Amino acid sequence: MTFQTTLRGREVATGLQFPEGPIAMADGSVVLVEIARGTLTRVLPDGRTEVIAELGGGPNGAAVGPDGCFYVCNNGGFNFDREPDGLLRPVGRADNYSGGRIERVDPKTGGVTTLYTECNGVTLKGPNDIVLDGRGGMWFTDLGKVYGRQMDRGAIYYARTDGSLIREIAFPIITPNGIGLSPDGRTLYFAETETSRLWALDITGEGEVHRDPWPSPHGARLVAGLPGYQRFDSLKVEAGGNICVATLIRGGISVMSPAGELLEFHAAPEPYCTNLAFGGPELRKVYVTLSGFGTLLEVDWPRAGLRLAGQ
Repeated sequence: MTFQTTLRGREVATGLQFPEGPIAMADGSVVLVEIARGTLTRVLPDGRTEVIAELGGGPNGAAVGPDGCFYVCNNGGFNFDREPDGLLRPVGRADNYSGGRIERVDPKTGGVTTLYTECNGVTLKGPNDIVLDGRGGMWFTDLGKVYGRQMDRGAIYYARTDGSLIREIAFPIITPNGIGLSPDGRTLYFAETETSRLWALDITGEGEVHRDPWPSPHGARLVAGLPGYQRFDSLKVEAGGNICVATLIRGGISVMSPAGELLEFHAAPEPYCTNLAFGGPELRKVYVTLSGFGTLLEVDWPRAGLRLAGQ
């Protein structure tokens, strides 16, 4: 039986412009992206914010590297609608869409370097979420874009952080979003938004994975899928191996075992619970982005999170 509870904690910051991609830093700050503002932003423990870099487009996911630089998935921009209750939500490719890209930000200078805009002649459409492996590599999702009556099919990529190599790992995928590594670094997890499915790929080498044959649509193996209308967003992995998936519409965090059992659901106060990050001295604090109303929430977590590369 699934354990259900409610996320309760401290509102660290409010008034953010569709926050995503939180990174809990050693100094107690949280670095995140504001998609609707186009910035990489630092949230201080007292709630004040500082802009690290003006990125434009739609910075969507972020990770910090051992070099201290931030690696950002930029989706090129969304259009947004504001609901009558004030909730902000993305509604497709921006009218001023600037193209998908992977960017590196130097926090000391605010300088931005574009590392990748394409792979083997295929342009990146909407890079979404990212995880670094601590060995000079990164795995990221490209969710694609929705425009008019059309929707891109997405993909998973591996790339080196120095800009020297990029490989397509899995395609086609329906809206790949959250991505993360198992504690031993041998399994790559990713979430599909529109299907609320969690998939896994076994890593066999640098930018190489084992692919299951048909009927897998892209070579990954299915870990779990949720019933009803709920949509998966970003994810993080606990130190013990459970996968915590931010879940839209239902609004909250779904905790899955590696075997695919839904262990817990932590309900959020709004439907756009988009991402989370483990932080604090023992990695038992969780920083949750509640994007629709622009809030960063700090809550206690029952178990420790997995320490990420660069954290």
